Amino acid sequence: MTDAKASSKRIAVAALFSVIVFVSKVALPSPLDKILVIVQALLLSLSSLMLGRLGATYVATIGGLLTQIWRPALFPFSLAFAVAYGLMIDGLFYMFKVKTPGGDIKLGRLVISLILATCTIGVLSMYATVMLGFMPWSPWLYAAVLAGGTVSGALAGYLTPLLWRKYFSKL
Repeated sequence: MTDAKASSKRIAVAALFSVIVFVSKVALPSPLDKILVIVQALLLSLSSLMLGRLGATYVATIGGLLTQIWRPALFPFSLAFAVAYGLMIDGLFYMFKVKTPGGDIKLGRLVISLILATCTIGVLSMYATVMLGFMPWSPWLYAAVLAGGTVSGALAGYLTPLLWRKYFSKL
């Protein structure tokens, strides 16, 4: 495959995943968008695996820019947390060596990476929105974000290798 064709595929995948991330983010009101992040976690993990270095960051940044257009009142926080989420996934995947040189995936490391990234960004974004007065303080809400992030990260972590092996590893 030529470099131009490979580059076009990468751009098309990134654009498609970014739009899906955006739609999944704005379809839910806050704080549900911070609790139910399985679609984001799944697509960002696939992006990191498919697009290579900073793949999740690239997709998250485009999704964050689209979200900023939809929710301008939360500028620059939506974008900053989207970029941080992508960076965290890419960084943890690299640090934990989720993808082997042969192209296989280490399931346990992937699941831990996604749980850590999802919970951390969820709690930080909730903290920021509460401290800035966008949302009221509620310990139950923090617990729901933490629980939702854990479940979403774990589910995305288990689904990613299935989708990777069946559909995306050949791309």
